[in-house]
Amino acid sequence: MNSVQIEQKSYEMPPKEGISIAHFLTVTDIERSARYYETVFGARILSMGDGNAPAYLLLANIWMILNVGGGPTPDKPTVTLSVPDPNHINSFLNLRVADIQACYELWKGRGAEFITEPIPKYGEIRCYIRDPDGYLIEVGQSTTLTYG
Repeated sequence: MNSVQIEQKSYEMPPKEGISIAHFLTVTDIERSARYYETVFGARILSMGDGNAPAYLLLANIWMILNVGGGPTPDKPTVTLSVPDPNHINSFLNLRVADIQACYELWKGRGAEFITEPIPKYGEIRCYIRDPDGYLIEVGQSTTLTYG
């Protein structure tokens, strides 16, 4: 039986041990999207790629990979990668914050386009942003729930 490491000491990209998790976004313009996440959310661009390679970013405690779409490949022969239809989403990035009003003002000032202002709902205050390719980003602050 193979061994699985449970208590990983560090998380690097690429990982030297265990696993690291990255959120992959298909984008129309790698540099535009990388600069957006850098400017609005303070992501650190680790690599911008070299034409055919994706960009790698560190945003808070997650890794992000940004790359353009494309048709099927030998390792995914029935899959085409494309940017989302902004009105038909099946997943989204969820940012949990300590002070939603401060984040709303800061990120709006940095160019984030919010769908609405923060609204109280279900034990939290939340609002949504669309990135340059239409990806939905939820920003939420818990008000009555605790985790852990």
